[in-house]
Amino acid sequence: MQHADDWKIIFIDDEKDIRDVMKITLADAGYNVLTAEDGQTGLRMCNEFLPQIVITDIRMPGMDGIRVLESIKKKYPTVEVIVVTAFGEMELAIRALQLDASDFITKPIHEDALHLALERAKYRYTSRKQISDYTSLLEREKADTTEELIKTTSFRNNLIENSIDGILASDERGVVVTFNKSMERMLGIPKDDVLHKMTLDSFFPSGKKVQFKEELNGEGYGGKNHLFLYETVIKNHSNRFIPVQVSASVLFDKARESGVVGFFRDLRELRRLEQEITDHSHILHQDKMMSLGRLAASVVHEINNPLTGILNYINLMDRILKRGPLEESKREKFLQYLDLVEKETSRCSQIVSSLLTFSRRAIPSFEQVKVDELLDKCIILSQHTLELNNISLEKHIHPKLPSVKGDGNQLQQCIINLIFNAIDAMKDAGILSLIAEHNPEKGIVKITVKDTGSGIREEDLQHIFEPFFTTKKERFGVGLGLSTVYGIMKQHGGNVTVESKLNAGSAFTLELPVL
Repeated sequence: MQHADDWKIIFIDDEKDIRDVMKITLADAGYNVLTAEDGQTGLRMCNEFLPQIVITDIRMPGMDGIRVLESIKKKYPTVEVIVVTAFGEMELAIRALQLDASDFITKPIHEDALHLALERAKYRYTSRKQISDYTSLLEREKADTTEELIKTTSFRNNLIENSIDGILASDERGVVVTFNKSMERMLGIPKDDVLHKMTLDSFFPSGKKVQFKEELNGEGYGGKNHLFLYETVIKNHSNRFIPVQVSASVLFDKARESGVVGFFRDLRELRRLEQEITDHSHILHQDKMMSLGRLAASVVHEINNPLTGILNYINLMDRILKRGPLEESKREKFLQYLDLVEKETSRCSQIVSSLLTFSRRAIPSFEQVKVDELLDKCIILSQHTLELNNISLEKHIHPKLPSVKGDGNQLQQCIINLIFNAIDAMKDAGILSLIAEHNPEKGIVKITVKDTGSGIREEDLQHIFEPFFTTKKERFGVGLGLSTVYGIMKQHGGNVTVESKLNAGSAFTLELPVL
């Protein structure tokens, strides 16, 4: 077993602070570490440094982490790659696992998660290298004595049995001759029921059986007689289908086909993650559509006023033109009306644009978000609803707020949710305070939505962020709003807190790390 200082790691990230911290952390654990500021530099280092493990951020300018992973696996298939993702990038993390990344860890990187991922990567690397070395040994020389043969066979069986991947091999007739422990666990079928009794074909559904053979004989997945990271399904003990990723090769003995060996990776956990992301996306969109219905009514009223003004000014301008050539005094009046039309049209455009941006169903994109602009959009969309409910808006926004990193659309959804909850809590009238401040010591921006409404009972406070929990009357809410806010804030590496007193109002605070 290699010692920690025998392991060479390249860490790739475009943020210098993160590179510095990770280099110290990994060096302190005894690893031999180099860092790179971008994907191209990291690949050049791989050529010179020949690491066993590469850790790369997914989102980087130029060459991103997915392309780094693909390039490394193409040139150095034995190198293990760990990808680093943000909470909102699970689709990319899943794509990385499909491309044979050994693991993914999320930002901010916790030491425990990092070292666990490294242990997994080291185990995969060692297992694969031993099998590869053993195969090369058999190709170069044959065991000459019985003792050597026994040792070699024992070593091979050990490697196969303890492999993380399921290993299944068949002879020239298709009969299974190798079926390791990982395959037993994956399929729930004892080895004794499989070896020399079942065929490789019997593990595939009929359609997939033919497709597997065609792809193995084709050029699409690693060349003729080879499969690399091919996805299909196989049957378990109860004839249920298990999604797997297969790397397989046809075996030859003196140019004669002698069997097939396949390495099977269970994709059930990967599919569960994919489903989780899909479900979360549906919940986010459902919650957004509920808010959108309320916003649309408000926006119709909000646009109606400037449109009425525009029509009136156009009528006045039309009258002025019909009275003959423009005198200087009329010309100034005309230009004044024209300026007002431009301003009101711009206002309508801004309102519609904000509504369209909010309603759009987009893939989360984490980038620089200016908090003051974000709050302005939320105010534009909710202003008329506040007025209709006799609610005064008080703004206390720090003039020099730093930007945060996040998805502007999702953050807007959070704030709109909190504003609507505040409106619902103030039955007839009240004051809504929108507060934004910077806490440089904690490195966060705090956005608070405070109301003078009915407040929340103490026994309900511990449940309000749970899905489907609601204190509203039937037909007035399904309890997704605050759980959605909570989920979005966790994805952004932030937090949401609440302070409330019955009949004295509530204050919800979003805490977001500064960029």
